[in-house]
Amino acid sequence: MVDQDAQVATRDQTIEPRGNADAFRDETGAVRADFIERVSDAVRHHDSAVVRDLVRELHEADTGDLIEALDPELRPQLIELMGKDFDFSALTEVDATVRGEILEELPPETVAEGVRELNSDDAVYILEDLDRQEQVEILEKLPPVERVALERSLLYPEESAGRRMQTEFIAVSPDWTVGQAIDYMRETDNLPDRFYELYITDPDGKFLGAVALDRLLRTKRPVPVVELMDEDRRRVRATEDQEEVARQFERYNLVAAPVVDEEDRLVGVLTFDDIVDVIEQEAEEDIKALGGVSAHEELSDSVWDIVKARFPWLLVNLACALVAAWVIGEFSTSIEKMVALAVLMPIVASMGGNAGTQTMTVAVRALATRELSDANALRVVRRELLVGIMNGLGFAIIMGGVAVAWFGVTDLFLVMGLAMLTVLAAAALGGIAIPLALTKLGIDPAVSSGPFVTTITDVIGFFSFLGIATLWFGLN
Repeated sequence: MVDQDAQVATRDQTIEPRGNADAFRDETGAVRADFIERVSDAVRHHDSAVVRDLVRELHEADTGDLIEALDPELRPQLIELMGKDFDFSALTEVDATVRGEILEELPPETVAEGVRELNSDDAVYILEDLDRQEQVEILEKLPPVERVALERSLLYPEESAGRRMQTEFIAVSPDWTVGQAIDYMRETDNLPDRFYELYITDPDGKFLGAVALDRLLRTKRPVPVVELMDEDRRRVRATEDQEEVARQFERYNLVAAPVVDEEDRLVGVLTFDDIVDVIEQEAEEDIKALGGVSAHEELSDSVWDIVKARFPWLLVNLACALVAAWVIGEFSTSIEKMVALAVLMPIVASMGGNAGTQTMTVAVRALATRELSDANALRVVRRELLVGIMNGLGFAIIMGGVAVAWFGVTDLFLVMGLAMLTVLAAAALGGIAIPLALTKLGIDPAVSSGPFVTTITDVIGFFSFLGIATLWFGLN
């Protein structure tokens, strides 16, 4: 019989993962199946030496992908086997459900020791999804200074700048010189891992301005730092929504931004790497909302959790479908007398739905990025309506000809053409007017626009086509 530990050792000779993405990922970019198997075997055999050798040198993002690829019961075991060699920042790279399951299995002492090594923004990101009791158990294991800083960040609203900021920053007195600032940065051990500017504050901690590092290093040592200070440095409030902050970074090409409280005291700093995560998160939420999926749904969620999240949205869509079905029912006599109507009416509704979705998608995205506002709303509405009319004319000719060729009834050209023109114009108008109206009412258009636009296009499509046909052919 071949010893199982020897099998693990033999496989170790085939791949060298340290710092080598090619050894870790296959040609599609996914984690290699044989690498996952090796790590899983080592964890099951509680072979901490092999686990460390395989995982220790991986980038935190790669470690996160590996954790998600492992069986759920192996994930906390991997972390415990790695001990101090495990970089807890890898938990910021996994989805919230996986992270929560792992943290529930780990002892509070292990989690506390892990988050101590992280920047405050990453530590808050890991802790914020836990319930309050679990947070308290972990925070109690931290030194008082570190505990207070994290507790303060956790008190800020969710998805605010205060939740995303780092509380590690460099602040100096306005009476310092360039030389003093440089010496301080050289001699101090507990500086942030990376920083792009230093900040000047008064004795009460109020923000006075910022000095970029490149400007500091190009200036003679005796020069006071206040002479280099940018007093108009753009700053953000700790309570400000993270999406608005991300928009400021994009608009003004920021690399970092100081975060201040309501009294203008400097409390943290946001950097572009934090904002990239925010932009990705907000975009993902918008995409999910347009599809009627909860912003918090993850691939690792249980079947029951997904059902609970999706069922209400499907119920709303069912109600909208019943309205469209009622319209069809009102013209049942006409449909019975002319079979062509039953064949052609889904085409009209489908074209309207697709056109409405096109316009709605553009409108929702423009509202999210603030490109669409009261200042240009009327102009954009007119443009979209004109687009709908022109598309309607084009498809009126196409589908009118198809209907005549299909059923040999010449009058169908006019009926189909008028219906196409009506529904595509209505879809374009509804696709932009509904998101605008919902925004005015304080409702997220990404979440709520879909059912309303679909209902309008279906109802108008069925009503216009069947109504025109009934009047023209005298089917009532």
